Amino acid sequence: MDAATRRWRTALFLFMLAAGTGMASWVARTPAVRDGLDVSTGSMGLVLFGLSTGSMAGVTASGQLVRRYGGRATISVGASLIVAGLLVVAAGTSLSQAGGVFGGLALFGAGMGLAEVAFNIEGAAIESVIGRPVLPVLHGCFSLGTVIGALLGMGLTAAAFPVGLHLSAVAVLIAAAAVRAVLSIPHGTGREPAGAAGASGQGGWRGQLRVWQDRRLILIAVIVLAMAFAEGAANDWLPLLMVDGYHVSATAGSLTFLAFASSMTLGRFAGGPLLERFGRVAVVRVSAVTAAVGLVLIIVSPSPLVAGAATVLWGLGASLGFPVTLSAAGDHPHDAAARVGAVATAGYVAFLVGPPALGFLADHIGLRLTMTVVLALLIVASTLAGALGSDRRAGTEPAPVTF
Repeated sequence: MDAATRRWRTALFLFMLAAGTGMASWVARTPAVRDGLDVSTGSMGLVLFGLSTGSMAGVTASGQLVRRYGGRATISVGASLIVAGLLVVAAGTSLSQAGGVFGGLALFGAGMGLAEVAFNIEGAAIESVIGRPVLPVLHGCFSLGTVIGALLGMGLTAAAFPVGLHLSAVAVLIAAAAVRAVLSIPHGTGREPAGAAGASGQGGWRGQLRVWQDRRLILIAVIVLAMAFAEGAANDWLPLLMVDGYHVSATAGSLTFLAFASSMTLGRFAGGPLLERFGRVAVVRVSAVTAAVGLVLIIVSPSPLVAGAATVLWGLGASLGFPVTLSAAGDHPHDAAARVGAVATAGYVAFLVGPPALGFLADHIGLRLTMTVVLALLIVASTLAGALGSDRRAGTEPAPVTF
């Protein structure tokens, strides 16, 4: 690996670390935000829908923006929106304005959607250059950031530190990491050459829709939908699930999320060797089953200690599904960037739209029983895992992709 590629990879890792810290900082403080806004669980779902709305806009536009302007430019815009969104959320929380928090989450979600799809395309491009798995570690850095954010959030929750000041400080951290990333990422990753799209008839939205003619890509997208839904459900609802479902303190709810985030981090950093030895199909199938076992225990166990321990299985099982499916989508001789962008978009739709919808169901049956929806999707992912390929050992040879 040459020095430029190493800087490129390191910049991606650092930004994902900062982004994970920002996401977990928000998640860990959701009980305090809900109490400060004085809203019900269902109303909190409406507030969270701001995140979903922004993210839908971001992920829908990201692939097209990367194809037109390249990953670096798209990441620059996304990072700016992330920072602005966190600052607005901080202000809305401090002023007890649910509308302000909704608007800030919409900006934050749009930025995350734009940046993360572009980052996945960048990560898949590095995989094609160095011939080794990168996406699991890239997402592992995000998960490590969630561990840091959860620890910080837990400590600040226990100390009753103002949420607004907390999120403002995190916004400054993300801004610094974004500057470092933009200076190190090469120009033009994923960008179509001028005139190429028009000549081939594959540009714009038509090009993005054309990749869905591949049946295998559709099955990969279903897998990523299920696995991203499982991860997103924990990110949005796990602290409240423990607080409302098991009547533990807000600090204990944050501690449970920390256990989940730590498990996600461990699973992703250990993913490379597992993929090289066992292949994508076996790894994702076992991962989905592991997460399902953890969810069953959380749903049926009467003990908060057992439920808290089961979140480790949930985190380990959910850890590799998203990055491995994206890697499989990019393992194609043509349109790799478009395919990764399309599947990433599908994943982020589930990741950010599905979990808020769970809040409305939870108003009727409770958060614990609502998790059966996630359980059903994990069973689907395990069943369809064979679509990830002929179990070719990941990382043993450069992926035949063109970016």
